[in-house]
Amino acid sequence: MVMNQQQVFSSARWVSSPDPVSGRFYFLRGAFSVRGVKKATLRVVGLGFFECFLNGGRVCDDRFLPLNTDYEPRQDYPVGETLTGHRLLVPEYDVTALLLDGENRIALHFGGGWYDRNGASGFGCAKAIWRVFGEDETGAFDFCSGEGDRVAESFITDYDLICRETQDLRSPMKNAAAFDFDDGGWQSAAPAKAPETQYGFSDCPPDRVCGRITPVPVNGARNVYDCGVNLTGTPVLRLAGKAGETVTVRMAEERTAEGDLDPEYVHGQTLTLICGGEERQARAIFTWFGFRYFSVEGPAQVLYVEQIHADVAVAADFDCDDETLCWLNRAFITTQRMNMHAGIPSDCPHKERRGYTGDGELVCHAAMNTLRAESFYRKWIRDIMDCQDAATGHIQYTAPYLRSGGGPGGWGCAIVEVPYQFYLHYGDESVLRDCYAQMLRYFDYLESRTVNGLVAGDKPGEWCLGDWCTPQAIILPAPFVNNYFYIRSLQRCLVIAPLAGRAVDLPMLRRRIEERKTALVTAYYNPMDGNFLGCRQGSNAFALDIGLGDERTYRNLTAYYRALGGFDTGIFGTDIVTRILFEHGDADLAVRLLTSESLHSFAEMKRRGATTLWEYFPGSLRDRSHSHPMFGAVAAYLYDFLLGIRQPAGEAGFRSLEIAPVFAAPLNRASGYRDFRQGRVRVAWERQGERIRLRVTLPEGLPASLIVGERRVPLRAGDNELLI
Repeated sequence: MVMNQQQVFSSARWVSSPDPVSGRFYFLRGAFSVRGVKKATLRVVGLGFFECFLNGGRVCDDRFLPLNTDYEPRQDYPVGETLTGHRLLVPEYDVTALLLDGENRIALHFGGGWYDRNGASGFGCAKAIWRVFGEDETGAFDFCSGEGDRVAESFITDYDLICRETQDLRSPMKNAAAFDFDDGGWQSAAPAKAPETQYGFSDCPPDRVCGRITPVPVNGARNVYDCGVNLTGTPVLRLAGKAGETVTVRMAEERTAEGDLDPEYVHGQTLTLICGGEERQARAIFTWFGFRYFSVEGPAQVLYVEQIHADVAVAADFDCDDETLCWLNRAFITTQRMNMHAGIPSDCPHKERRGYTGDGELVCHAAMNTLRAESFYRKWIRDIMDCQDAATGHIQYTAPYLRSGGGPGGWGCAIVEVPYQFYLHYGDESVLRDCYAQMLRYFDYLESRTVNGLVAGDKPGEWCLGDWCTPQAIILPAPFVNNYFYIRSLQRCLVIAPLAGRAVDLPMLRRRIEERKTALVTAYYNPMDGNFLGCRQGSNAFALDIGLGDERTYRNLTAYYRALGGFDTGIFGTDIVTRILFEHGDADLAVRLLTSESLHSFAEMKRRGATTLWEYFPGSLRDRSHSHPMFGAVAAYLYDFLLGIRQPAGEAGFRSLEIAPVFAAPLNRASGYRDFRQGRVRVAWERQGERIRLRVTLPEGLPASLIVGERRVPLRAGDNELLI
């Protein structure tokens, strides 16, 4: 539901320091009295991130709230465009049990985040608003933030969301959330400009501490620690230094052979703690780090490491007799969860942390296969809708929007692909209806960027990527890839248009498909050999996926990759090649590519000790982040094909299943499960001589059939065991 400020916050006012400074953090304290509370609700926002305390206790365990959105318009940002929507998602808590008879005190610690990142995001300075309302023995009550609150600067003295936080624990402000803290010397809060935005609520899971790890010292002389896995979160330390002594914690994804942090993978990540002279625990408060290793310099004891990410549960697992495929499944799930923060799926958890539309649309199918991610993606789809230019229909490269690179096909077409996959997984047609008009506006934008029938570029001054992160130089022309995504999105809309009540658009969609196909064939197809662009970097698979080419095109594709024995593809091509091989019955070749021992391979990542997926295959021309989920899109096919857990063509929401496992020759067994609304579905198969023993376990209320060749065998709830 869309609401305004008064509907959500009643008479509460946005407040801040009388002299707010970009990049500064603040504490705000307020007081109110109740007697015999029967029920009480708190609505509260601190921009950028905030922590809230009532009577000295934390209101909740949520981190990095409010969820990241395009909070409000920014002046001239993006340049020359006006974003379609702006939202502020308000956290709401039942605080009945936290209130006292008599005086109560609320404290907010706020600032930073994407909203006030030292002015880099273009929003504004830190500000806050709160409202506590409910009923006590005297009747209804409603207490709100205003100029009667008190405000002072925080003990956080230096900060950048991407990489660093400094806390000066000599400051008495470290105790400012305590009930009896003396704020008599603080200034009165000043009114702050209210955001020009729509207010609402969301059930998107917030970040929380989802695990604790006890790290192992790598070498005591250098005070380097190993968490055992690449993760996101923060070390927790016990400080024991004299007042003014400094503890410096640096985080890295890799270490050198000598045991030190590898400077190439530190990514600038630093936590600085200035001791206050007494023993106390300390951790990063308003940022997270992406790391496996960390070093500690100064008087501190390492207690543990908090794993922090969106509280999205794992809903699937896969196992087989090939270690690389098992590793791939685990690594994708871990990497994806490490890149779910503040309500967006990011590219990496350290260097950029942005909700790239290209990365997000690529892996959303695999994420929805393996995680309980419905409310998370419902929120992000709204972010994609908000980031469309109201005038031209252009979709930004990140959602929420931050200046970033991308392309007009694989990135902007997220406005189609993410809602489409959401519909297939969860059966919610309303998402398609909500997005459909914006899909058409984006198509019109792509039409305006065509030259000789090809999507040739994006807005002036912007990037125009096609595929990305190939092991060697990118060969595929960007217009080839952009046209592929445009055609595929148009084809998706042949399904979407009738569901959105717009069957009248089908002739227009079909006409555009044929026009773009003709242009792509004219520019890139060689009728002499049946190849597109020489069959390199997955070009034939791109074409086949949208219905182009002939029998030679597919034959050349399989011959090329049998000879190559590995991937030469980027983030999109790797996914498309793998799926096309599975769909055309060449599961043996698909598995051989996924398990290849070549330099540019998942097996090589695993051999080098990776626990999360890398931005580039090993041995590529570049090497950056070691926590990027993009190449993990192929993990979806472990479930779709090797376990064969699918739904009948034309259906959505997994209301019924077709179990059609593919018994790929390189494997002797495979097993796993997926969780659905009706319960858990398990599939396990194993070779026994010339036959396959198959076991399928189904919950009640989920009809399913086994598909083996041309045979269709009904399955019952409970265990089904067959010898094929």
